[in-house]
Amino acid sequence: MDKKPTTRKGPHFCSLRYGLALIMHFSNFTMITQRVSLSIAIIAMVNSTQLYGSANASKEAHWRDTLNNQSSSIKELNTRASVYQWSPETQGIIFSSISYGIIMTLIPSGYLAGILGAKHMLGTGLLVSSLLTLFTPLAADLGVILVIVIRTVQGMAQGMAWTGQFTIWAKWAPPLERSKLTSIAGSGAAFGSFIILCVGGLISQALGWPFIFYIFGSTGCICCLLWFTVIYDDPLKHPCISAKEKEYIVSSLTQQSSSPRRSVPIKAMVRCLPLWAIFVGFFSHFWLCTIIITYLPTYISTVLHVNIRDSGVLSSLPFIAASSCTILGGQLADFLLSRNLLSLIAVRKLFSSLGLLLPSLCAVALPFVASSYVTTIILLILIPGTSNLCDSGFIINTLDVAPRYASFLMGISRGFGLIAGIISSTTTGFLISQVGHVIEHLQMAGF
Repeated sequence: MDKKPTTRKGPHFCSLRYGLALIMHFSNFTMITQRVSLSIAIIAMVNSTQLYGSANASKEAHWRDTLNNQSSSIKELNTRASVYQWSPETQGIIFSSISYGIIMTLIPSGYLAGILGAKHMLGTGLLVSSLLTLFTPLAADLGVILVIVIRTVQGMAQGMAWTGQFTIWAKWAPPLERSKLTSIAGSGAAFGSFIILCVGGLISQALGWPFIFYIFGSTGCICCLLWFTVIYDDPLKHPCISAKEKEYIVSSLTQQSSSPRRSVPIKAMVRCLPLWAIFVGFFSHFWLCTIIITYLPTYISTVLHVNIRDSGVLSSLPFIAASSCTILGGQLADFLLSRNLLSLIAVRKLFSSLGLLLPSLCAVALPFVASSYVTTIILLILIPGTSNLCDSGFIINTLDVAPRYASFLMGISRGFGLIAGIISSTTTGFLISQVGHVIEHLQMAGF
């Protein structure tokens, strides 16, 4: 792993592998918007001030307040959507069901992607998730149990898609471009979070909450069409790749093992300290990120006393910063490698350290700058941004350590991360109920 890759250069941004990275960026964008759609739509789906006639839903029949309003047609369109009597406990189960679904398929899908190929594994997962997103409004009318089942299956489908990506990069990404390609692809998740937070509420107000699911579900179906058309598991099998690019990719990966053996060396993996360092890194990374993602809107509205409209905009800013830092971090990491300024292991350690230490220091500093609105916003933007430097560190390190088992190990790594997310969100809720404030736990989260 410490061996420096060859500095030979091939075609760059006008190449097929960067087109694949953009399509994968679009796929990650689509999956995160589908995952977060319900969190945005639930505000309109559940009306806590209304009296309900049934345990699940009732149609709003009183439009008296809209008759004297010039925008009555828009409001009437919105009120035709069902309003559901879902308690906070029920909403919590609905939100968490997709995470449990992801956990169920992370490791099996990572193993199967290495055998069956990531194209069909990831494409199928994305297609299933998109179709279930389109079906969600109807499922909500049919009953809350069906919504929970759909969200769980959707999580399983997305778990297939998340882990299958690294199998593709094991054959498509030259060592000197791994950080660039994976960061372009991975930044789609942060950019998707930014977009859904910006436009989700506007879609709900203008068209009605069901259109949040219809729009992003349809986007996923379009992405599936691109995926099955353009993506191939192996550059040797792609009909449109140029001979120059194919030769460059294949020659750059000549030192990589290509043994057809499919058995997974579990004992060797358990004894491998670098793998455990990757698992610990994922656990720490997801611990802080989950707290920030979950409680950022609450923090902005309660601590900074920002109204709901401006809170949504401010909550989205850290994600555009995260998307930008992901891409810039990948560019910088591969620059350091291509110029032989640092070894591969030094680059991975550097970005892993920065991605864990910088956001933790920002989180610890929050309570001490709470009186300054501008400084607090800057720190809240920096936390997700600097945290995503990990994408050029331990997050893609499995491609360096064991490229043949990259998807399988990514499934295990994300499993550690999701467990950290569940524990951290539960711990945060407990501490807030005891302490009564979000800010103290943000400080504790930085350790």
